[in-house]
Amino acid sequence: MNYDKQKMKSTVRRRTVILEKLETDNQVNVSQLSEEFGVSEVTVRNDLAQLELKNLLIRARGGAIKISRVGMDHQLSEKNKINIKEKRKIGKAAAQLVSNNDTIIIDSGSTTAELAHNLENITNLNVITNALNIASQLSSQKSINVIVPGGFLRPESLSLVGAPAENTFQNYYCDKLFLGVDGLDIEHGLSTPNIEEAHLNQKMINISKQVILLADSSKFSKRSLAFICPINKVDILVTDSGITKEFKKQLENIGITVLIA
Repeated sequence: MNYDKQKMKSTVRRRTVILEKLETDNQVNVSQLSEEFGVSEVTVRNDLAQLELKNLLIRARGGAIKISRVGMDHQLSEKNKINIKEKRKIGKAAAQLVSNNDTIIIDSGSTTAELAHNLENITNLNVITNALNIASQLSSQKSINVIVPGGFLRPESLSLVGAPAENTFQNYYCDKLFLGVDGLDIEHGLSTPNIEEAHLNQKMINISKQVILLADSSKFSKRSLAFICPINKVDILVTDSGITKEFKKQLENIGITVLIA
């Protein structure tokens, strides 16, 4: 698109156009904006820096990406309706990472619940979970030993949280953690709307040999209220085909194995 470069000398106008482009394209490039606006790349970078300070975008290498916050703590029943086809594929693919005789943690969440649907062929499996719906789902499988920590029930996620749950997890050691999140960002790591959930997730990560993240592509480049951990704590990401080549490459450069369901 050709812009009136004289009008683009206005800081307010430039930044308005940048936000408009982010809304339609989800990302912008510094060199392209510099050429289109007829201003220096230094000026564009300053625009992006100021917009980031206002939490209107996230700066990335060579440009910026749209920020989409996940501040709401939705009911599990609502989450179960969102991207259900992708979540089912992710759950099925993640189950391939579980072996006989494993001890695993399954975090609460709609995507991790789909993993639990696909464990019927695993034998002598120990599952530690703070999610009551997942524990109930697995209770009928004789080959699975289900361990549920104590804690306070969060009706929104049907999960047990708080100091009792955290203390219980400190007594275990597991092979694999299957973790669900509400936000996944390269610079700001993993996040969730609830602070107690985040604290418990940190305990899970600390006792696990391998951290496997289950997240559909709608969670990418999003931040929520409570920080869980930096992105480099993740060993494997299981996601859907909506992941972009650029984002996949960024994750792989950090050392994360990306599996597309």
